[in-house]
Amino acid sequence: MPSWNEALYRKLADHLDSLPGGFPPTKSGVELRILRRLFSPEQAELAPFLTLIPEEHRVIARRSGLSAGEASRRLEEMAAEGLVFRIARGRRPPLYMAAQYVIGIWEYHVNDLDPELIRDMNEYIPTLFEAGVWEKAPQLRTVPVRTSIQSRPEVLAYENVEELVARQKKFHVAPCICRREHRMAGGGCDRPEEACLIFGLGADYYRHRGVGRPIDLQETLDILKKAEETGLVLQPSNAQKIVNICCCCSCCCQVLKNVRRYPRPAELIASPFSVSADSGTCKGCKLCLERCPMEALSVTEKTVSVDRGRCIGCGLCVSTCPTGSLSLQRRPDHQQPKVPRNMVESTIRLGRTRGKLGAAELVKMQLKSKVDRFLVSR
Repeated sequence: MPSWNEALYRKLADHLDSLPGGFPPTKSGVELRILRRLFSPEQAELAPFLTLIPEEHRVIARRSGLSAGEASRRLEEMAAEGLVFRIARGRRPPLYMAAQYVIGIWEYHVNDLDPELIRDMNEYIPTLFEAGVWEKAPQLRTVPVRTSIQSRPEVLAYENVEELVARQKKFHVAPCICRREHRMAGGGCDRPEEACLIFGLGADYYRHRGVGRPIDLQETLDILKKAEETGLVLQPSNAQKIVNICCCCSCCCQVLKNVRRYPRPAELIASPFSVSADSGTCKGCKLCLERCPMEALSVTEKTVSVDRGRCIGCGLCVSTCPTGSLSLQRRPDHQQPKVPRNMVESTIRLGRTRGKLGAAELVKMQLKSKVDRFLVSR
């Protein structure tokens, strides 16, 4: 790479680390290499002036010292390249807001991967994945596959994948970045790549960028059915009102791969259920062993046993057990995850868990945005 302004990219890295999802520093500086691959110097200069509050280009222009025209040009370019989030508003000017690195900028670059970026990301992931933070405020949660919870009245609406998607009005599907980057690196699996479901404003953003394709409710349900058949874990947003569902495999998904390394994955994954086994009806076929993404099951002397510390309640073993020996049971009350009502609440919880977005910081952000909006409207 050509000579570069290290201070500029460190400022950008600090900005991303101040967001709820985080972007922690490393001794090797790999995070700066990633940013240099993604952001041009002028993009790196502008990005720290965006916040979690959606704003028009002229507000960001005032804050950054750019002309309105130049700010609009850069922001449109950055939105097209998956560096900031853009909200279309019909005939009114679009709004722009900061995008987190994960879940956000990284996933937005599913069509822009190259071997060098994949190598740097794989080096960075052990630092980026903070187990203690994920345990308290995960960005994703696990819901059971459909057939594992049929006819269970105690399942809440936001725990039922069919009810979650039935509430949506806009549907979009994009390639799974985890499976794509593994295949590009010569590994991966043969499970469906087109398996990242996006809804609402996120669907608009993906459509605007030309990533993935719009679909309808029926195709969404068909993709979820295929995910269950091929053994993919369903991981929607950690909110009762979701914006996406990731259909994940434990061999490629960076979250599941990291969680699987821990002795008790159940403590890191937000799930209301755990599997229970009836040893009296089990025939020891071991089909469940192939379906479990966390190696939570074992079979000895034709009898299945469950390691509850490893079970993440995905239901994949239940849906294919030929003898009905496995079933999902609700975890005890003290182990039930507290699912935020919406993504705003989820984002604030994540930020506060990382020591960001305290009450004073939120007030300061909101006040500054109001002042800047007022000044540009005069």
